[in-house]
Amino acid sequence: MRKVVGIDGTFLKGQYRGVLLVATAQDGNGQCYPLAWRIVDSENEDAWTWFLTQLKEVIGDTDELALISDRAPSIKKAISTVFEKAHHGACAWHVAQNIKNKFKCADIMGSYWSAVNAYRCEDFARYMTEISHRYPRVVEYLENEVGFEKWSRCHYPGLRYNITTTNMVESLNSMLVNARDFPYVALLDFIQEKMSKWWNDRRVVAMAITAPLTPSRESEFRPRFAQSNGRHTLQLNPVTYHVKGGELEGVVDIFNKTCTCKEFDIDKLPCVHAIAAAHHAQVSVYSLVSPYYTKEYYALAYGETIYPVRSQSQWDVPNEVATRVVLPREVKERKRGRPKTSRFPSVGSMEPSKTSIAYRLLCQSPTFNSSLKKSFVRSEVPPRMVFGSDSLEIHWFTADSLDSSSSRVGW
Repeated sequence: MRKVVGIDGTFLKGQYRGVLLVATAQDGNGQCYPLAWRIVDSENEDAWTWFLTQLKEVIGDTDELALISDRAPSIKKAISTVFEKAHHGACAWHVAQNIKNKFKCADIMGSYWSAVNAYRCEDFARYMTEISHRYPRVVEYLENEVGFEKWSRCHYPGLRYNITTTNMVESLNSMLVNARDFPYVALLDFIQEKMSKWWNDRRVVAMAITAPLTPSRESEFRPRFAQSNGRHTLQLNPVTYHVKGGELEGVVDIFNKTCTCKEFDIDKLPCVHAIAAAHHAQVSVYSLVSPYYTKEYYALAYGETIYPVRSQSQWDVPNEVATRVVLPREVKERKRGRPKTSRFPSVGSMEPSKTSIAYRLLCQSPTFNSSLKKSFVRSEVPPRMVFGSDSLEIHWFTADSLDSSSSRVGW
């Protein structure tokens, strides 16, 4: 299993509420591989410290370990307290939401994501220059307040492979969207049943694989064979090759499994240069692939069986536990109205306010119907107001596209 763990919390909606903390990795096929679950009162430093301390007992602490989360202060403090060697990375999606809301700069998101996914620092610098020409304060924020090493793949001090966000945790949260209404025991039973099914289904898939790699990695890897054809390869020494052709040349070290394009170094999957060098050296290309992507490691990940908890009548409860008095959680009185069901936004990713001047002016327009009103509220980019002599024209972008819409409000 690649040593990249995503951690996050999701609020519960049952009678006793609380927060479910989750830690998950990804298997060699790119699927969620949950490691730990914990129900706590709220997301705070004490809760995260206890949770990560227990997680550390299972996965250990090494400089090869990467922990990916949002930038919540409680998580950052807990990670720095518990893990001395592991590297902490920020979720690039949460960082994107922060800068969009803080600097109103959705038009440079393309350059931002190119910088996030850049393998080489030269490419990263070029994309950041594009951003600085329009929003120099964004670059200052990303460098000084967030830190390039927290969200940029090429600057990250550890190894996070192709994992730049906490999407794997969000996928688990989506799976629990209805189960979060359940009582605690029913919720945990639901999780156990789901994990048992996943382990069994994926074990069956692993046993049926005939290719050397997992299905997703094989489909990603195969097209590179065709792309490597026609490349001119020059041997520099017994293990180093200079590969020319295409948009970018590469110098490959097949012994240390590196390439100057950095794709081979970071993803641990041979790039087109490495494949061309392996063919020239008459070395099996699959011998250069990280074992984490092989069918053998995939099968080992699901080799164990997750059994259900025995019925309560079969429990062997120690006397000191049986006699302990455990009080139920205090139930706080709910606020009036329908309970909140959507997720709490992270720091900096708040939605536009319905009480803003622009929103109230738009609602007065006869052409601003209810569907446009919903698009405005969900928009991640605030409207741009253009004042005229007898009217106010307001332009905005919907969250799903960059197609401009507008509405005119008369004085």
